[in-house]
Amino acid sequence: MIPHRVSTLPLVAGLAAACLWSLAALKALPAGQWVLPFSGPQDLSPAQILFAFGLMPRAVIALLIGALLGLSGALMQAVLRNPLADPTTLGVASGAQLALVCATLLWPQMLALGPGPVALAGGGLAALVVMALGARRGFAPVTVTIAGMLVGMLASAISTALTLGQGHYLLSLVLWNGGALSQDSWHGVARLAVVLLFGAAGAALLLRPLLVLSLGGAMAKALGAQVGAIRVAALALAVFLSGMVSAEVGLVGFVGLAAPALARRLGARSVAQVLLAAPLAGALLLALVDSGLMALAALGLPELPTGALTGLLGGPLLIALLPRLRNIVPPDAERNDSFSARARHPWQRVAMLVGATVVMALLSLFGTRGPDGWSVISGAIATTFLPLRATAILAAAAAGALLALSGAALQRVTANPMAAPEVLGVTGGAALGYAATLFAVPAPSPLALAIGSSCGAVATLFLLSAYAARSDMAPARLLLAGLAIGAFASALLAAIMASGDPRAWTLLGWLAGSTTRVTLAGAVALSLLAVVALMAALLFARWFDILPLGAGIARGLGMPLGTARLAVIMAAGLATGAASVLVGPVSFVGLMAPHIARGLGLLRPAPFLAASWCLGALLMSLAAFGARTASYPYDLPLGLFATLVGTPWLFLALLGRRHA
Repeated sequence: MIPHRVSTLPLVAGLAAACLWSLAALKALPAGQWVLPFSGPQDLSPAQILFAFGLMPRAVIALLIGALLGLSGALMQAVLRNPLADPTTLGVASGAQLALVCATLLWPQMLALGPGPVALAGGGLAALVVMALGARRGFAPVTVTIAGMLVGMLASAISTALTLGQGHYLLSLVLWNGGALSQDSWHGVARLAVVLLFGAAGAALLLRPLLVLSLGGAMAKALGAQVGAIRVAALALAVFLSGMVSAEVGLVGFVGLAAPALARRLGARSVAQVLLAAPLAGALLLALVDSGLMALAALGLPELPTGALTGLLGGPLLIALLPRLRNIVPPDAERNDSFSARARHPWQRVAMLVGATVVMALLSLFGTRGPDGWSVISGAIATTFLPLRATAILAAAAAGALLALSGAALQRVTANPMAAPEVLGVTGGAALGYAATLFAVPAPSPLALAIGSSCGAVATLFLLSAYAARSDMAPARLLLAGLAIGAFASALLAAIMASGDPRAWTLLGWLAGSTTRVTLAGAVALSLLAVVALMAALLFARWFDILPLGAGIARGLGMPLGTARLAVIMAAGLATGAASVLVGPVSFVGLMAPHIARGLGLLRPAPFLAASWCLGALLMSLAAFGARTASYPYDLPLGLFATLVGTPWLFLALLGRRHA
């Protein structure tokens, strides 16, 4: 039973959505001229045609999409016993996006039967990868959610890289990513109505098995339930529902996360109650958001895609739901239990890394790819291009070194080997600071952009640290909170880019990550900052030896704990912001480099920090070379290529964390 004190909330939300929709409809057509959708278009005025075949199907399809995503999220959460599961957090929506982009750009004949089968294949493959990763940790909610968000990030990066590599369809990709619900007929409504009926029937058949599964996997097996078959059937149905939504309107983020949470807030407790209430909550939520956007557009404000706004729900919701994991996540499920043997001669390995970095930089500087294949740049063309290329490589290597050093410092401070500027949302904060400066300051200088980015990164780290200290979060949950901040930043930036503002294209180019606009002075300044940061880290290496031992031991050894943590947070934030402003928020170098250094047995703070610094420069030099040559004659953005390299490493890191 839904408590009486909140039972009026759906009615209020529905009335609010209806009022907002009426405002937009009245702006388009006076109420006295409203017509039914089965009226013949030949008898209607253009305004009536827009109303009958544009506004009305849009209002209905918003209800259908909200219901489908709400049901999909409820199914995923029920079968995984994970309140953070939904098509967005598990990467299903991004997998469908990638499949549709690949089909459009590379194999158009695959779309002969429509986008539905292609989207289902992509979403299903993404779900399969996430489940394979999650199975190694007993489907622990945090691990499954982290794996899903990483799969989504990789899929989004690949689809964007493919689009930019082809040099076409950039505008259509941005708009499709926004999840616009605009309609020009009732065909989409009819298709999704059939899908919803199928989903409701499937959920009804799965209700009893899901009730048994809610008792826990061991208990369900003891009662004779086929746990694997139940999981496969429920997840297949959830993927089908969300995939059909993606095929119809694009990405509509986090409704599947919000709807079950809202249903529980309204009093739904059992599996049956959540499965029944979540579609209603999703329909009302999306109708309210879409009606509000149409009403704002009717008042003269820019019209934003609905999916871009619902994406803003994800970060705050994920953070709000994290405390609920205390009672359902076994402590062992979040412990990192992989160790490396310590190297006997660590500085010899650091010296080898320095040599490898120099070799990679020279290869990136002189190696090239042209119409005749691979070659070494020489002759008159070298005089023109080598200075420009050297500047770009210097900036990329310095940015990689700063990000890697920041990641190494954060991992030591938090005692969390999965911490990094990109994963903890620091680069997302830097991106928001960059965007705020770009829109708030007329013609901002590079220095102003650097200050804005650094302030955004530092503010993100402070907020995350304060929240973690207040909530006593385990390392894996801290990681998930960082991913939530990154998801919120990405959604906000997507909304900005979908607004059509000319400055959004500048932001898009920077977000992709590129060294083409870096000046020699900027590259030299960034390099000097990287060297100074390394020297400072080595000078205070003792801090990084003591901090992982805990607050009590650190204070007992006379360490100024508050000052040390504040200094590390400030330094990591400033370094991340400085690196990001020149080459964009490049991804996962700050996580990969420390992991590789640790895998080489460099466990003591000084060689660990130095090796991470070298590896960051090495990896970014490799990314710069690959971004320039992988899709000749087009240059891939540096940040996107780094993401393509970095995300598989994250998967390997997750796979290496065996089930406890």
